[in-house]
Amino acid sequence: MRALAAVALTAAVLTGCARPAGSVEPGGRPGERAAQEARSAKGPTTTAQPYRRWGLTAPLPAPPSPPARRHWLPGGDRPSAGGLLPVVDRIRTRDQVVFLTYDDGAEKDPRFVDMVRELRLPVSMFLTDSVVGPGYGHFARLRSVGASIQNHTLDHAALRGLPYAGQRAEICGQQNKLRARFGIRPQLFRPPYGTYDTTTLRAAADCGVRAVVLWRAAMEGDGELTYAEGPARLRPGDIVSVPSGEPTGLSLRERTTRLLREIQGQGLTVGRLEDYV
Repeated sequence: MRALAAVALTAAVLTGCARPAGSVEPGGRPGERAAQEARSAKGPTTTAQPYRRWGLTAPLPAPPSPPARRHWLPGGDRPSAGGLLPVVDRIRTRDQVVFLTYDDGAEKDPRFVDMVRELRLPVSMFLTDSVVGPGYGHFARLRSVGASIQNHTLDHAALRGLPYAGQRAEICGQQNKLRARFGIRPQLFRPPYGTYDTTTLRAAADCGVRAVVLWRAAMEGDGELTYAEGPARLRPGDIVSVPSGEPTGLSLRERTTRLLREIQGQGLTVGRLEDYV
């Protein structure tokens, strides 16, 4: 009996239970597995490219090298009398770049962090403490993948007309919060609703800010771009504001995808605002 079993085992091995090297896998064609392994060795296929995953048809061009010195656009920035801080809504540059800025900090989608990382988006986040709430960890992750953190006050109060002490408390208070959270003191400040006065500029300067940043273009919750002045299209040097989304509007990721498509359609790419201001 043992001899018969040994003969049967030998026959099974010879007739295909052990497949020799180079044979065809079930349902496959000769060489198919080798070709698949070769493709894997070369890296992911085009369908796995980040720009496709985020709804773009082409990758974003890399921005040019940062300028040797910072400069603002006459007429686009509005420096006040008495040497107060400049107020910037677009940048004087020949570089084919626009700048993406995000306000408040209400939306904390982890996939937006993935989007910023994979597309290498140099975004600027203007944060309000009362809006961010306990969600600073999300913005720490965004900062770790290249986003910058800037000041948008403690409580999103309309500053124009408030006394100096109140404006200073709103601006310096958020400077202190962000320093405690991230170990930084932001250099840029955006007043809520884009409203300010000379007291705002004095208070911001006293809090260590070097420029007040507004915007020329804004993306609304439905994904439409609106323009404060000038032609109704994106131009080199434009600063774009993306406020926190409405509950019934598009998500931050969806609006960013629409914005990036518009940027590409105008032959532009995304620059880092802090390199220019």
